[in-house]
Amino acid sequence: MRSNDLLARTVRYRIFVGLVVGSFAVLGLRLADLQILHRDLYAEVARDNAIRAVRSPAPRGRIYDRDGRLLVNNETASAVTVTPYRLGDDVGRLADLLGLPDSTVEARVDEARRWSLYRPTVVAAHLRPAIAARVFEEAYRLPGVEVVDAYHRTYPPGPRAAHALGTLAEVGPDEVARREVEGLAPGDLVGQTGMERTYDALLRGRPGRRFELVDVRGRAVGRWRGGADDAAPVSGYDLTLTLDADVQALAESLFVGKRGAAVALDSETGEILAYVSGPDYAPAMLVPPVAQATWARLSADPARPLYDRAALSAQPLGSTIKPLMGLAGLEEGVITPSSTYPCNGSFVFGGRRFGGHGSYGPLGVEDAIRVSCNEFFYALGLDMGLDTYARWGHLVGFGEPMPTDLPSQSPGLWPDSSYFDRTYGAGRWTRGYLVSLGIGQGNVSVTTLQLARYTAALANGGRLVTPHLARVLRQPASGDEVRPGLPTPRRLPVSPANLAVVQRGMRAVVTSGTARVAAVPGVAVAGKTGTAQNPQGEDHSLFIAYAPAEAPRIAVAVFVENGGFGSTAAAPIASLLIEQALTGRTTRPDLVRRLVETVRSEPLEPGP
Repeated sequence: MRSNDLLARTVRYRIFVGLVVGSFAVLGLRLADLQILHRDLYAEVARDNAIRAVRSPAPRGRIYDRDGRLLVNNETASAVTVTPYRLGDDVGRLADLLGLPDSTVEARVDEARRWSLYRPTVVAAHLRPAIAARVFEEAYRLPGVEVVDAYHRTYPPGPRAAHALGTLAEVGPDEVARREVEGLAPGDLVGQTGMERTYDALLRGRPGRRFELVDVRGRAVGRWRGGADDAAPVSGYDLTLTLDADVQALAESLFVGKRGAAVALDSETGEILAYVSGPDYAPAMLVPPVAQATWARLSADPARPLYDRAALSAQPLGSTIKPLMGLAGLEEGVITPSSTYPCNGSFVFGGRRFGGHGSYGPLGVEDAIRVSCNEFFYALGLDMGLDTYARWGHLVGFGEPMPTDLPSQSPGLWPDSSYFDRTYGAGRWTRGYLVSLGIGQGNVSVTTLQLARYTAALANGGRLVTPHLARVLRQPASGDEVRPGLPTPRRLPVSPANLAVVQRGMRAVVTSGTARVAAVPGVAVAGKTGTAQNPQGEDHSLFIAYAPAEAPRIAVAVFVENGGFGSTAAAPIASLLIEQALTGRTTRPDLVRRLVETVRSEPLEPGP
């Protein structure tokens, strides 16, 4: 009996010892987990429960025109942040105060939870003062909710320059995860289009940070280490653009009610003086947060105001190709300055008749450019051949992306034999397919921006400049400057003598040819009209020009959808832009009035 009692006590003792040892082992393992394996994680959580990091927004860099006129500014506003672990079930009350649907606020709070349970995250930005005051008054009932300072973009009176300036959008948690190294947090604004996108990293600045000691209820009770670790926000770099606000404003006014684009360049440097895509929109409409109704209206507008026609809409270039054709023919030895082709109003090839503009008899290249003789360039294109045609188009930058600080562009289309093989099948196309290419029609398309760059090369002696919108970025506090790195202009393989032949033809276009309407009082203008055929409706109007002809400073390309002949719409617009840029004013109010009042009354259909 005693033996059994002793055995039982021994078993109970061993069980007790085992339980004690096991408990200490579990505690030891847990302690090791806390203190060793996950020390950094739990230290951060503990610290975040006692210390709160509060971000201070940095004002985004302002944007100016080339003469220092303010185009984009900042204005202080209010935002609401949420620290998710403290919010509880108060999302509905917060949504009521913000005047937003519960589902919207719940989705934003969920994003904040995924980002961090312990960090304040913006869930509503740029609040109207009345809403901010309402939330502030009720914040004591909403643990984890705070009203903080913020900034939003404002646009002083002046040109809109919507597609040049660009838009902003709030960054979400997924993008934050991809761009963590940039220090972004949900709700931060980042550039989406235009210069806001290209120079976003410099414009954005660096947010500040202060560390607050908080109690168990999350109330601030002091500064961590007396503010020794706090950092003040650093404003973004101010951006000075190459745009001339007066030329830009005039160009925008001339495109009211029209679809198309206009680009004016400094022909020596590639600085963009005016950049218009019509129709456009007021940039203030897309300052985040964008009302759903506003976005729906802009997105559904058949005139497509959000579409950047200057850099993305590639269309046939029509007769604006003829200076390039003449130059290529001269350089390749296919023609000489004295060579002639018949110009009798029509051209027959392969049993098909191609139209012309009048009967002038045999013409040389200068006069063919002056009167825009189609037959001359039909014949020249066939004599040059497709490979030569393709090579010279690519030499001036057609059919390929160009160096530029614009974030998006279309390369257009410049065909070669492989393109025709892919499109029609090897051996299933003939030279007859190529006739229209000589006058910029058929399987060929370029953007207005490409046309402006090509025109600048004709003006400046054959250098392909880099079209760009940024002149300099300057940090307001430090004075540090950043200038865009531009590639060295590519020089075309052309002789001054051959280029002079083409330039004389372009000058004659304005003095006695197809674009006398483009003449500017006191300024010698050289140019070329173009009319691009449009199977879906009225033809498109094009005009390229540079001035002064003897010492060019500006190159302009204008494209007006459904504008008719090049001399009808595009040439007068280009003429006025040149006058404004070179003289600082326009002296033809009747012409301005006619162009401004030429507003389409029928609904605008979607553009290409």
